[in-house]
Amino acid sequence: MAWSASQYTMFEAERTRPVRDLLAAVPTRDPARLADLGCGPGNSTEVLRARYPGARITALDSSADMLAAARKRLPDIDFLQADIAAWTPSAPLDLILANASLQWIPDHAALFPRLAGFLAPGGSLAVQMPDNQDDPVKILMRETAADPRWSDRIGDERSTRFPSHPVPWYYDLLAPHCARVDIWRTRYWHVLPDGVDGIVAWFKGSALRPFLAPLDEAEQALFLAQYRDELARAYPTQADGSVLLPVPRLFLVATR
Repeated sequence: MAWSASQYTMFEAERTRPVRDLLAAVPTRDPARLADLGCGPGNSTEVLRARYPGARITALDSSADMLAAARKRLPDIDFLQADIAAWTPSAPLDLILANASLQWIPDHAALFPRLAGFLAPGGSLAVQMPDNQDDPVKILMRETAADPRWSDRIGDERSTRFPSHPVPWYYDLLAPHCARVDIWRTRYWHVLPDGVDGIVAWFKGSALRPFLAPLDEAEQALFLAQYRDELARAYPTQADGSVLLPVPRLFLVATR
C-alpha cells in the first residue's frame, strides 16, 4: 500500500496535536534514547526533538515517500525504512512513541508486550490510535467497499478494520509488564471548511488507502464519489459551510 506524504500533511496541524497531548502525559524525565515508530513525514519526530533536544532519536516508517519527506524536514535524525512488527532496537529505550501507527499492525496481544519489553527501567511506551471503527465515517467506507463493482478486490471488510480492543483489555495486557498504565480517550472535533470534501481529503491520507489501492484510477473516482454522497447524508453542513469531523482517539502511556 503506497502512502503519500503530501496528502497526509494537508492536515498536519490536526494530526500533530494528539502527539503533543500524548507526550504531555509521559512521566519519563530526560530520556537518552528514543524511538518514533511510524514517524510518517516527520511531524511527530519534530515534536519529540523539540521536547527532548538532547536525546538520540531513531525514527522508522515503512513508506519511502514518508521517509523522504521526514529526512528533508529533519536531516540530522536517523530515519529507517522498517516494519514496526519486525523491528528490534539495538539497546533498551527510554521512550517509544507510536502515534497513529500501531492500529495498522495486527495481533496487539503480541505486539504491545513486545514493545514494552524494549523499554529500559523507568521508560515509557506512548501510543495514540484512532478509535473510530464504529463511527459513520468508517462504517460508510466499509459499506462502499461492499459494492459488487470492486468488493472482490478490496476483500472482506474484516481485512480493512483496524484491530480494536476495549480499554480494560489493553490495561490487562500491559499491567503485568509495567509499573504504571495510564489510558484515556479524547474526541477531537475538526472544523473542515471544505465540507464533506474535506472529510474525503482527510482519509485519503490514511484510512481510505487500503480501499483505494486495489482499484484503478477510474474506479477510485467512482468509489470516492459514492463515499462522498453517503458522507453528505451523515455529516451535516454548518451554517458557515464547514463540516465538523469528530475523531475519537485512544491514548496509552505504559511505564516500566
